[in-house]
Amino acid sequence: MPAVKDEPPSALGFRMPAEWEPQAAVWLSWPHNLKTWPGQFRPVPHAFAEIVKQITRFEEVRINCAVRLQVRAKRLCTAAGADMSRVTFYNHPTNDAWCRDHGPIFVKHNKTGEVALTDWRFNAWGGKYPPFNLDNNIPASIARKLKLRRFQHDMVLEGGSIDVNGRGLLLTSEQCLLNKNRNPHLSRAQIERNLKDNLGVKSILWLGEGIVGDDTDGHIDDITRFFKADGFITCVESDGRDANHKLLAENLSRLQGFRTPNGRKFDIVTLPMPKSVAFQGQRVPASYANFLIINGAVLVPQFRQPKRDAAARKIIGGCFPGREVVGIDCYHLIWGLGTLHCISQQQPLNAIN
Repeated sequence: MPAVKDEPPSALGFRMPAEWEPQAAVWLSWPHNLKTWPGQFRPVPHAFAEIVKQITRFEEVRINCAVRLQVRAKRLCTAAGADMSRVTFYNHPTNDAWCRDHGPIFVKHNKTGEVALTDWRFNAWGGKYPPFNLDNNIPASIARKLKLRRFQHDMVLEGGSIDVNGRGLLLTSEQCLLNKNRNPHLSRAQIERNLKDNLGVKSILWLGEGIVGDDTDGHIDDITRFFKADGFITCVESDGRDANHKLLAENLSRLQGFRTPNGRKFDIVTLPMPKSVAFQGQRVPASYANFLIINGAVLVPQFRQPKRDAAARKIIGGCFPGREVVGIDCYHLIWGLGTLHCISQQQPLNAIN
């Protein structure tokens, strides 16, 4: 369907749902770019297949994947034990696998339940990894294939840079959204207005910097997430010698100063970081905050640190009572500088169909 350029989504009654609201499917983009995992790509498609398996226990998976890659991808997913009746491959070629950032950000109508999508400009995190033309086309391709209304905007925005509570609040970071490699022509006020107009939010909550090793310039989904309308789960680093200690403490302080629309303090749950993870001498942004909420479960990244991994599962599970907690080995995946949340994008349940 053609992009809508008249009234913004919020004026028409659309909002971005919270991740814990009912989902129709989770979107992925199949990995194929060897440069993303230099020297260690081989296990990555197998890791994706395992993730597909776990998601299909609860809901559908929809995968952007060029035709030439589909035979092997289907074989790997089948071998992993995925419910292939819940997997659909779409001939949508990509440059890379980070669907959270290049995929659409879905919105839902408050009254009719119609699901539409917002299509923002993608520039590979400030032009760091060209080419990205195929990735930038993904939202339009999905809109055409699913016959969804598409709201197009010229502002650069990645899905991993924001988190919403579904009740009018959006959380983001200054390091990312105010970075001159994204929208140097826009002021903070203009960025806030674009988020409000297009995602149906009323207030923007700003944190400071992201974690060390994050090439996305401070994506929020590696730092702090909503786990309910008035609650955050946020990363902390207890080792004062670690470079993440100060910046995460500063973010925690900001969170403690935030107030709900009713003037109350937010519930805050702290989430310890894993021990530093590095490949080829490079520290990577390993974080338990990169979990993925799906229907009936929450998938939690694991970094082969048994005690810390188990503690993270317990803490995150406590935030989502009634959902199964599923640990996913992300040791190989994180060499690409992202894990579960970064590779995925949830599609809300359409109340019309």
